[in-house]
Amino acid sequence: MPTDRTASRLSSAAVKLCVAALLVFAAGASLPALGRQDDPERERAFKLWEAQNFIEATPILEKLAQKYPDDPSILGRLGFSLYATSTSIKDPSKRQEVRERALQVLRKSREAGDNSNLSQITLDALEAGDATAIPFSNIREAEKAIRDAEESFVHGDIDNALAGYKHALELDPRLYEAALYAGDMYFKKGLAETDARKKGELLSQAGEWFAKAIAINADRETAHRYWGDALAAQDKRDDAREHFVDAIVAEPYTRNAWVGLVQWGDKYGVRLAHPRVEVPKSPADAAGDPVWSAYASTRAEWRSRRFAESYPGESAYRHSLAEEAAALRALAEAASKAGWTGAQLTPTLQNVIELNKAGLLEAFILIALPDEGISHDYAAYRKANRDKLRRYMLEYVAAGKN
Repeated sequence: MPTDRTASRLSSAAVKLCVAALLVFAAGASLPALGRQDDPERERAFKLWEAQNFIEATPILEKLAQKYPDDPSILGRLGFSLYATSTSIKDPSKRQEVRERALQVLRKSREAGDNSNLSQITLDALEAGDATAIPFSNIREAEKAIRDAEESFVHGDIDNALAGYKHALELDPRLYEAALYAGDMYFKKGLAETDARKKGELLSQAGEWFAKAIAINADRETAHRYWGDALAAQDKRDDAREHFVDAIVAEPYTRNAWVGLVQWGDKYGVRLAHPRVEVPKSPADAAGDPVWSAYASTRAEWRSRRFAESYPGESAYRHSLAEEAAALRALAEAASKAGWTGAQLTPTLQNVIELNKAGLLEAFILIALPDEGISHDYAAYRKANRDKLRRYMLEYVAAGKN
């Protein structure tokens, strides 16, 4: 069963999604398996789909969709197969026609009850536009090698795809996707292996290739998350958590980055949660509350003068990480000076004080309380404080104690 492991590629303007090697993980995240279980064509199509042979699976799934038009298990697989095969279509107009059909099918699948991660992320990719037209590499030979590998992949030829991805990385050592997809192929081979020793070796090799991708760009979430999946498949609970956290630290504001940790929490019964901090919706709401007056006055000061002083290169005011951190610190300091104890210290105050003492207040704000202005500061903070972001995720969100 392929999963929602759809790799991301960066354009100059935004993150765009494209089809990549798609691998198995926990059954709870898979597409629904409903409909007529005794239809031999259904069984045949599903086996081809699970083997990543989307080229052969697609026409059979099309016929099944006509036969069972409201079966989400068929529609979801057909939609993804159309999306996967569209990447190998050279004619832009024909490729777009297939993608439009995939979008139509997946929307119908969602209406029929398909709420799988795979279908949702594929819908996100289709609605974002056609990323297949974006070159993987500016080196012509490397671009051809990875495109040939993708062609092998959609035909279910994992070994040739693996060789192609490796060759592409040799031709372009900075080609993130080549290392990523090679790791994906090892992951696929490892999950299909029945011998425990060989399975472990293949999954370890997958990790080695994901590490190569991370060395190329640690600020993309995909290789971190895929490595976490490889470790989770070996039931290496804590190691998997580390890499799922790294995925979120890399790109906390994307849906894909959180998928691995959420599934990890479901698998091991860990409740993921941020510390409870209920911040007033606006400084005006805080101004009339004696507990929050220090917070409100600090934010007013930032709006009136401190933002311009702190960010001389920006022409217009925005809510910043520095402002929110200063305001929450003022709140914590006011509570301390007032000697508030017991019932006076609400859960919000207790958590703000604790996060401030731990040096993780900014990390908390960036991940738990981001808005458009605050998120603008994320990349700069991550560059200097990746360790604090990881600590916050590990010690609070994924610690199972909230």
